[in-house]
Amino acid sequence: MATITEECLRNIEAIIVNKKRILQRREDLFSYSFDASFGTHLPELVLQPISTDEVVGVVKLANLYKIPLYPRGRGTSLSGGPLPVNGGIVLDFSLWKDKLIIDPDDSIAVVSPGVLTADINAKANEFGFMYPPDPSSAHVSTIGGNLAENSGGPRGLKYGVTKDYVIGLEVVTPEGEIIRTGGRTIKNVTGYDLTKLIVGSEGTLGIITEAILKLIPKPIATKTALVLFDDLVDSGHAISRILSSGILPSKMEIMDQACIIAVEEYKPLGLPTDVEAILLIELDGHPYSIEEEMKKVKSTCLAVGAREVIVAENDEEANELWKARKLVSPAIVKIKPTKISEDATVPRSKIPDMFKKLKEIKETHDINLVVFGHAGDGNLHPNIIADQRDTEEMKRVELAVEEIFKAAIELGGTLSGEHGIGIMKSPFMEMELGTKGLEMMKRIKMAWDPNNILNPGKVFPEPGQRLVLHNG
Repeated sequence: MATITEECLRNIEAIIVNKKRILQRREDLFSYSFDASFGTHLPELVLQPISTDEVVGVVKLANLYKIPLYPRGRGTSLSGGPLPVNGGIVLDFSLWKDKLIIDPDDSIAVVSPGVLTADINAKANEFGFMYPPDPSSAHVSTIGGNLAENSGGPRGLKYGVTKDYVIGLEVVTPEGEIIRTGGRTIKNVTGYDLTKLIVGSEGTLGIITEAILKLIPKPIATKTALVLFDDLVDSGHAISRILSSGILPSKMEIMDQACIIAVEEYKPLGLPTDVEAILLIELDGHPYSIEEEMKKVKSTCLAVGAREVIVAENDEEANELWKARKLVSPAIVKIKPTKISEDATVPRSKIPDMFKKLKEIKETHDINLVVFGHAGDGNLHPNIIADQRDTEEMKRVELAVEEIFKAAIELGGTLSGEHGIGIMKSPFMEMELGTKGLEMMKRIKMAWDPNNILNPGKVFPEPGQRLVLHNG
């Protein structure tokens, strides 16, 4: 546990002159002790930098006093990414949002780390562009956090994830130096790709203080369909058939029967609760093209056993169809108060197999489990609904989560498609990467951060570390 001395605090006050951005009261510290995952870890101090010079000063000071630093956006992380597990200082970047510049000639955005992700897309839309990455938390999450976690979202199927749109960064290194990676050009193959290394490194290799993001033209139109399946396996076949037919939807979301029932009990939409799966499919592009593509999507789904295909005729009807997907999270927490959100990802051809494994895990451990997610890229979200006050139930949940990860890896998948590793998944890293693969990542961390200042305790498991969700 780090200890911030009076001398250290005086030095900090010389760097961040506005004392309102130095938080020391216990109630303030508690507000930064948790995120959207599990566990609470109280920091010793919270700082709210709003300039690169302030970050440089704090990082150099942290190296001098060997104080851990934990970069944080708006705390929407589902993997424990910003939690100060070793005490130290949380760096809250949510106030640093002064720069949001759209350059339509170069098709880029230049942004500060505290800018909300949805605001970038909204500003780009004004110029006829879009910023495609769309995590569900986009309206509340910061771009800095999205960059650190390499966030995804429903549009990832067609457009990719955050790293695919980052062409340049300003970064403060773990020892307090400023570097720039990439630039304003779409093509850049000079040397090692440090931009891609830093994006997704979860704040362990550097602190992002500015980003240059690639924008693309906004599609002219969209079209949405809701497809009902009596058989979950048929929905998997429909996904494969559509994607091999030359059609690439912008979104392809799946909900299992438990999700449908939860939504209907929470806010009835008229969905049949006897179906095993629902696919929500969105196409985007030219109106004439997507009209023809939707006809092909409909015929393909019916050919593999879909009960019904409902195609929205306008934006209002499309929004109604998407309501079911948007209501899943609030609906399932009505069942029990504790939600464990995972994002194990498998090859999309293995989605039916993963659903079967999840059903077995649900029955074996007697847990309440629902599944939804981004079917087109195999990024499933098995959500376990429980009560954290029930120690015995949480022990069963821990076993279930471990089996979910094992199943994903055995099917050729991965621990995380978009939520990151943090502390929630670090005990399982070796399972996927192997001893040598994990060791190579540790070497990179040691080379960049010899004093282990930046976000220690994340990504890499401690000896004997295991997932613990209960307090018993």
